[in-house]
Amino acid sequence: GTARHDREMAIQAKRNLSKTTDPVERLRLQCLARGSAGIKGLGRVFRIMDDDNSRTLDFKEFVKGLNDYAMMIDKEEAQEIFRIFDKDGSGTIDFDEFLVTLRPPMSKARKEIIMQAFRKLDKTGDGVITIEDLKGVYNAKHHPKYQNGDWTEDQVFRAFLDNFDSPYDKDGKVTTEEFMNYYAGVSASIDTDVYFIIMMKNAWKL
Repeated sequence: GTARHDREMAIQAKRNLSKTTDPVERLRLQCLARGSAGIKGLGRVFRIMDDDNSRTLDFKEFVKGLNDYAMMIDKEEAQEIFRIFDKDGSGTIDFDEFLVTLRPPMSKARKEIIMQAFRKLDKTGDGVITIEDLKGVYNAKHHPKYQNGDWTEDQVFRAFLDNFDSPYDKDGKVTTEEFMNYYAGVSASIDTDVYFIIMMKNAWKL
């Protein structure tokens, strides 16, 4: 179902782009027009830009990142977005904060069902999903690459975790934040809470 949602979301985002004048919303929609991993992809570009690992970007890096990711944004718009995120006027923005703000807003009901899925996967209850956690919940034996002998069970688990993991920092562990970020992308393509909740319940047998 995710591929279909992705297509629907991309079409919807492109449609809404022509209607909105809010620069942050325009940037969000341009990311979503690339599917649910669009915001994650922009994060990856920024991560590469951040040479000194400060997790912050100055305006020049910010604009270069947007250009590298082929975002259609003029300089005035970029300046406006940068000003919104540079709350303390330091001339740099924190890109974790930036990505969280870019994330499409979600209702309480959606956040709750996402957390239910997270808690189900997080067997040890330590707030992080690992390969160990997945062993009791997710059956790797149905995976085609496991069945044809390409992958071991652990490789299947690892690929599964990589879906949710931060793109620039794949450590085989998935935090609540990363899980939320992933589903915020999926959620943006689904209009009603009811449908989103049914989809989550079916996917995770909640």
